[in-house]
Amino acid sequence: MTDLPRNAVTRSAKLAALPLGFAGRTALGLGKRIGGISAEVVAQEIQQRTAEQIFKILGELKGGAMKLGQALSIFEAALPPEIAGPYRATLTRLQDAAPPLPAAVVHKVLTEQLGDDWRENFLEFDDRPTAAASIGQVHRAVWHDGRQVAVKIQYPGAGRALMSDFNQLARLGKLFGVLLPGLDIKAVLGELKERVVEELDYFKEAEAQHAFALEFKDDPDFCVPDVIAANEQILVTEWMDGTPLSKIITEGTREQRDRAGLLLVRFLFASPGRVGMLHADPHPGNFRVLDDGRLGVLDFGAVNHLPDGYPPVFGRLTRIFNQGDMTTVVQGLRDEGFILPHITVDVEALRGFLAPYVEPTQVEEFTFSREWLQAQAASVADLRPSNVVRQLNLPASYVLIHRVHAAGIGVLCQLGTTARFKDEVIRWVPGFAA
Repeated sequence: MTDLPRNAVTRSAKLAALPLGFAGRTALGLGKRIGGISAEVVAQEIQQRTAEQIFKILGELKGGAMKLGQALSIFEAALPPEIAGPYRATLTRLQDAAPPLPAAVVHKVLTEQLGDDWRENFLEFDDRPTAAASIGQVHRAVWHDGRQVAVKIQYPGAGRALMSDFNQLARLGKLFGVLLPGLDIKAVLGELKERVVEELDYFKEAEAQHAFALEFKDDPDFCVPDVIAANEQILVTEWMDGTPLSKIITEGTREQRDRAGLLLVRFLFASPGRVGMLHADPHPGNFRVLDDGRLGVLDFGAVNHLPDGYPPVFGRLTRIFNQGDMTTVVQGLRDEGFILPHITVDVEALRGFLAPYVEPTQVEEFTFSREWLQAQAASVADLRPSNVVRQLNLPASYVLIHRVHAAGIGVLCQLGTTARFKDEVIRWVPGFAA
């Protein structure tokens, strides 16, 4: 794993450079103020350079730093594109092209986890990985009973690297406060750390995937491969063929892209009510379009447990927003912790920020596009304290839901999907149709 600095001293040094750099820039700013430059100009310059350094270092690290970057994706819209753009590109590269483990290391992990006779479990085992991600990689094999299987193997040391990142990032709360004064970053990090501990335990992933497989067995719209065997660091599931969603994005017909986007939304909205869980990593690499038109779903390491189903507050506040009652919307956001008590927001600015994201629920048919997403980002792309995005908080209990919303919208815009999304919200999101 050549692009993951796993040595604890190296990783700590990279993260420790963040507050040191900020202190240096603050001192520089003081000098400029003495020299007659306005405080507002100096503050904005400090914020921009701080953002630049944060994103550069988070982009160089994987593990916990990347998880944090993903969770804060929507706040990138509050930063200039010249800063956020390279960081997003880095995240994409890390997700899509993680370097594979050498075959010798794969065999060593299999021996440690399954015993010296691990090969007796398989009739065939391909040493070349078919996929690689932030904490593990997948190999194709043939199980001892002849079934085609996917074998997911966790990288050695992945857990230690992740925990090291989070312990370091937890010390940087004040630094993030410079950029996002309305965000309780410690609560976000705490929630992410808990979820990552679950993601490292393949037993928990196996339980989640099996629950989804049972619920969606013989479903006309979805396919989830069932679990065959698992321990803490090895997961064996049924193999699933199909066209990767990333290929549908680049080469699919209009009809294929429209259907894939609609099914993605249906799966994400329906799952909490049907399974009591939300698939929390809607990355294109985790989906396949099967020959029969169903959407195949992979990777259940990150799930949000919602035993009571999808939170009704989203549907209720969306409906109230559509009715024009911003006073109730603002109070509802405060009640849920999206606006902290000490923060005052410009109601019209908030309305302008929320309106595009609510628009798909106001019309019978809606088209997501890259241009639409770029317009939303451009509307809030500045570092002024009055920027409403920077005044908002991400409550810990909504970290994974936000991650799904932000990533899901990104995938829909890549697909350019046109569909009747309002129908899906009415059917699956409690509180909207009340």
